[in-house]
Amino acid sequence: MNGSGRAGVGVSLASVPLTLTGVNRYPIKSCRGHPVEEAVVEPWGLAGDRRWMLVDDEGLVVTARKYPRLVLVTPEPGGDGLLVRGPDADPLLVRTPDGSALTDVRVFSSEVAAAPASDEAHVWFSKLVGEPVRLVYLDDPTRRRPNPAYSREEDRVSFADGYPLLLATEESLAALNDLIAEGPRAQEGPMPMTRFRPNLVVAGAPAWAEDCWRVVRVGAVSFRAVKACDRCVITTIDPDTASRGREPLTTLARCRRWDGRTWFAVNLIPDSAGAALRLGDQVEILQQVQPGEPLR
Repeated sequence: MNGSGRAGVGVSLASVPLTLTGVNRYPIKSCRGHPVEEAVVEPWGLAGDRRWMLVDDEGLVVTARKYPRLVLVTPEPGGDGLLVRGPDADPLLVRTPDGSALTDVRVFSSEVAAAPASDEAHVWFSKLVGEPVRLVYLDDPTRRRPNPAYSREEDRVSFADGYPLLLATEESLAALNDLIAEGPRAQEGPMPMTRFRPNLVVAGAPAWAEDCWRVVRVGAVSFRAVKACDRCVITTIDPDTASRGREPLTTLARCRRWDGRTWFAVNLIPDSAGAALRLGDQVEILQQVQPGEPLR
């Protein structure tokens, strides 16, 4: 780790073969995701990823940061909507809104128009979290742009926190789990990859090598790695029980902290959408920077 507290690994662009070992979609923001064998890359993310989210009465996004039980909700895409299952609730089929009625919602600092789901869906989720919430659908994903500081004018994003896709590596997770095992809260580890909710999981790189990646090709799709991902308290929620702990943030704060935040995985923006990614696809690093160069 260099003087800034940032891990870095110097790796030749062609020195190691990298493989796509995981593809995950999260239909409803903050709810459970599901692994798939392949997924089409759209300009705003994987097809079917984070097109739904929950909002409060003011239209502000609602996440597992405030309502951890959301991680226990399983959305199953199919037909023209979702089948949602959750604890102490009957399954509910939610039809995809046609977009004829829209409401203004806010995803952190960005405002966008979205289509409300049915009243039955609002009631179902309100009972689950214990407060009034509404389920909305992003019928037109061209409405929302990523942070202009890290994106181009034509870039777009779904209801993801900030960027179309998130990539993590198996080796960085293994390194993090080794650090957790050495720390004061070893009993909370090891962490599964599901804690970090990545869309793409890659194997074959040295731990933390992704810090230096800037252009990545997965299968036939090229991506810009525009920003490392600063992590929040959602990573401390057990995805199987919704209970809160202290890890992995305690260890990330000890070993992966700079600029006042903790970091794991990298955000991607696609430059060549339209193709499908498949498990086993080759991953190539087309451009990278030297370890220790500032994160953008």
